[in-house]
Amino acid sequence: MAHAATLEHPVENSDAAEVAALVARSRAAQAQIEHYTQAQVDALIRAMVWAVAKPGVAEKIAQHTVDETQLGNYDGKFLKIFRKTRATLFDIIDDKSVGVIEEDTARNIVKIAKPVGVIGALSPSTNPEATPVIKAISAVKGRNSIIVAPHPRAKLTNKLICDLMREAIVKMGAPADLVISIDIPSVNKTNELMIQCDRILATGGSAMVVAAYSSGTPALGVGAGNAVITVDDTADLDDAAEKIRMSKTLDLAASCSSDNAVILLDAIYDEMLAKLQSKGGHILGADAKAKLQNVLWEDGHINAKVVAQTPQFIADFAGFNIPDGTQFFIVPETGYGADHPFSGEKMTVTMALYRAKDIDEAIFLTNAIQAYQGQGHSCGIYSRSDANIMKLANATRTSRVMVNQPQAASNSGNLWNGMRQTFSLGCGSWGGNGTNNNITWRDLINETWVSKPLVTPKDLPSDDKLFGDVIAKLR
Repeated sequence: MAHAATLEHPVENSDAAEVAALVARSRAAQAQIEHYTQAQVDALIRAMVWAVAKPGVAEKIAQHTVDETQLGNYDGKFLKIFRKTRATLFDIIDDKSVGVIEEDTARNIVKIAKPVGVIGALSPSTNPEATPVIKAISAVKGRNSIIVAPHPRAKLTNKLICDLMREAIVKMGAPADLVISIDIPSVNKTNELMIQCDRILATGGSAMVVAAYSSGTPALGVGAGNAVITVDDTADLDDAAEKIRMSKTLDLAASCSSDNAVILLDAIYDEMLAKLQSKGGHILGADAKAKLQNVLWEDGHINAKVVAQTPQFIADFAGFNIPDGTQFFIVPETGYGADHPFSGEKMTVTMALYRAKDIDEAIFLTNAIQAYQGQGHSCGIYSRSDANIMKLANATRTSRVMVNQPQAASNSGNLWNGMRQTFSLGCGSWGGNGTNNNITWRDLINETWVSKPLVTPKDLPSDDKLFGDVIAKLR
């Protein structure tokens, strides 16, 4: 859907034409696999993952990503490209995505999967190594093609990964243009992609997600992350401390699922805080907290210069000292909302620390913190009490409650839980999204429902049975 050229907007029209050409190529490639069998589709996605995750290549991609973006660290990037992509493939490989995918015998309904067409995917600078792969195999699993618009800070990484997948696709006998990278990205090109594609899969900053929802194209967006973790008085404190450290430091907190706030119940507060310190947590005093606040935010927005950087870099940048062995910052906090920015998302190895007298106050704090930022995304709890776990789950406005698991490594799926593997986390109406689920290939297809008459039609029950005592109450 290229726009007519005008003298007033030559750049915009050039971008529109460029994207239109990419979409045409993508649509032609998708048409060639529209009638692929399940075996053909699954062979394609196996090849796509192997091309980027095989030994030797995964290491190269991990280092390339760190070198280009200057975000996170090698270990985190390698974990995502080597392990997360494999886990995602493993999670979907046995799913039936071609032909009849579901039969509801009680209702006599059969559901048939149909491709959407061209998927327009946004890829962030914080997870540019695995995001294009995961989105691409989800698209192709549904017999779609995909065009990936990267963050400019990760454009070379995106091209490297997409080119490797394209080469693998060709070797499998399919058209390379099932995966296309926008090699020289811009906001205008991304906007054009969102207008011209058939469905948008948006992961990135809030501005781009809003743009996706405003494009006029059906969009799957995600809400802001600001995970809040509660440790109650029944928890295994050693286990909790290690998993919080793991989550808080994974890829230097590049993920929005990193533990942004931790709530400790009174009964275990001192003991648990000591354990967090033993894991490399450094408590900031008032002066260091003020200095950190000055560099974490600029004009109310997270400062890109400190995102996913080492504790030492941030401390030097802010102008305060930290002891050797510091892995993350612990910032004591009592408030929440705009006047207490540490209650929001930080995208750094910075953890706000709260104290609650009991599980009820922890629930109150979780909701108050996430009403400011992160509502609908995820929270977690370390506990041996099913009563506390379910109380928190029932009372919080969240799509995911991760129990006794490192949040950043778990809510998007991992081998130790049953969550679907993805990097796109729907946050429901709480986060301004249309879905709560972990977005995967099932969200990237159309479904035809075939309805046949029931063998025995249903009988409408009598009014007495259907309405019961309501009748008497309404007289």
